[in-house]
Parts: sequence; C-alpha cells; structure tokens
Amino acid sequence: MANLELLSVGDASYDVFLAPTESEMMCELDDKKSLICLTYGDKIPVREIEFSIGGNAANNAVGTKRLGVGVGIVLTLGNDQIGRQIIEMLSLEGVDTTFAIPQTASKSDYSTVITYSGERTILTYKSPRSYEFPVKLPNVSWIYLTSMGDTFMPFYNHLHDWLAINPQVKLAFNPGSRQIRAGFDAIGKMIARSSIIYVNREEAEKITNFGLSQGKDKEILNALVALGVKTPIITDGSAGSLAFDGKRYLKCGILPVDAYERTGAGDSFGSGSLAAIIKGKSFDEALLWGTVNSASVIGYTGSQKGLLKEDEMPTWLERAKSSGIVVQEF
Repeated sequence: MANLELLSVGDASYDVFLAPTESEMMCELDDKKSLICLTYGDKIPVREIEFSIGGNAANNAVGTKRLGVGVGIVLTLGNDQIGRQIIEMLSLEGVDTTFAIPQTASKSDYSTVITYSGERTILTYKSPRSYEFPVKLPNVSWIYLTSMGDTFMPFYNHLHDWLAINPQVKLAFNPGSRQIRAGFDAIGKMIARSSIIYVNREEAEKITNFGLSQGKDKEILNALVALGVKTPIITDGSAGSLAFDGKRYLKCGILPVDAYERTGAGDSFGSGSLAAIIKGKSFDEALLWGTVNSASVIGYTGSQKGLLKEDEMPTWLERAKSSGIVVQEF
C-alpha cells in the first residue's frame, strides 16, 4: 500500500473477445436499429479470440497505473477461478489489490464481447452480490467511483459517510447505467460531493433531466454544476469532449484514427485525464491526456491493451498537436 494516491472503486470482469468470420454473419444497419444475426443452431467460425480483464474500476486502475499513479482497487468479486485470474492480472499491472475482497457466496463477473466492424455487442453476466466495504481504507488523495451492480446503495452510503469524515479526499464520479437508472435520489449525494464527474452527453441529460442538449453545451455543463459538481466533463463521441473547469468552458476534439474496437474508450479518457490531474498537469493538458489515451485504446481489442504508458504520452501529445487537436474555450 505504499504511495497510494488513488483508489478505483467499482467492479471488474473477465472478458473474452470474439471476432466471428464476417462471411458467416448478417448485419443490418440503419438509423433506427443495428442488428447482427447468427444462424440459429449453427457452428460459427471465429477468426480471432482474445482474453482481458475489464470493468470500469479495473480499466481505470490499470490506466492510471500505467501513467505513473500509485493506485489500488476496491472491489468485491467471487471466490472462484475467474476472480483469482482478475486479481492476478491486476497485480501484474502493479495495481494494489489489498482491498479486492473475494466473496464465497457470489461469482465473478464475466463478459463475452462480439466485435464487428469496429463496434461491439456485449453479453455480460453480473453476479448478485452484497458489496463489502473495507474495514479501513487508506488516506488517499483521490477516489474514483464508478459502476457497480444493482445492490450498490449500501456500499455507496458507506463510502459517502467515509468521505464525510475525510473531507480532504477528492471524488471523481463516473456513474454506471444501473446508478443512473436508480435515479437522482440514489446518487445525488455522490454527485454533490464530486470534484469531477465523467459522463457522456446522454448520461448528462438523464442525470439533470435536461432534455436534448445539442447546441446547448454551456447549459448542460451548468446543469451539472447546479447539482454540486465542481468540474463536469462530458464525452460526446466523435465530437470529442467538453468541460467546465470552474472558470472556462472548454472543448477538445478527437484524433483522426480508425477504430478497431471501441470497448473502453470512455474509461481510457477518464484514466488519462485523471492521471494528468493527479500528477499536477494543467486542466487543458488533462483533457489532451484523456483524448490521446482513448485514441490509443480504440486501436486494439479490449479496454486495456492500448492503454498508454507514461513514457508514451509525449509522442501521442505531439501527434495530437500535429493533427491540430487543441483545447479551445467556447
């Protein structure tokens, strides 16, 4: 537990990525729906298979660790072979797993990801579990709180109480789909406590009950600030990201790279930008760190293979500069 600066709190999973032979698949795309069809009862050839750990907290922990941040992970997982593999792979990355708690009564999370034409369809299994709050958490500078399963509320309440007696700890909040579906009453306290919130545009609209926000970038950022967030950061797909740093409204575009597979794009943006902030970089540079980290990740299969290391960051920042990617006020 030496030199921990950040605790990533949430879930981890073991993921298998399958790339079926495209000639064996039928794909229908239009503006309203996208369908991938497999012949029922058939044996479908797979041209590629890869294994990785995933889950928002694990992605953040590995991403920030590669960028030079001392990080531990707080999670509850099954006391099974998959859980042991997750812990082993996190440890190999240098993530402190002291607060990864194996639970005999539950199974570890598992996903099968079907990749096709740069996008992915995820078959995900989340075991019902009672999340265990560690007896004693270390005094770190930052907590990164992200998605958990349906039974997240008791853990969130424990963490909120812990943060109340440790006001010096800063919170970066990246709510998952289950948290957002639970409604503002369930997560409002965490939002108000957040120094940074990471959400995409659709999530920001749901959290604030704003409605459609296209063309209203300042207004949607202000709506998050009104809920208590000091620094809202919104990712917006191919449009890049937008943020409010307390004084300025900022936008940053994306690098012109071809996506091989988009799993983990949001998590890599979060880990890149948060690592920069923890390391004392400017907020503008933090947005660029997130942008290039995300651009690297989508060039590989899975959410972690393309996560940048600290010594790779200058090259990628220079690539962004040569591509005309800058942070602009609006």
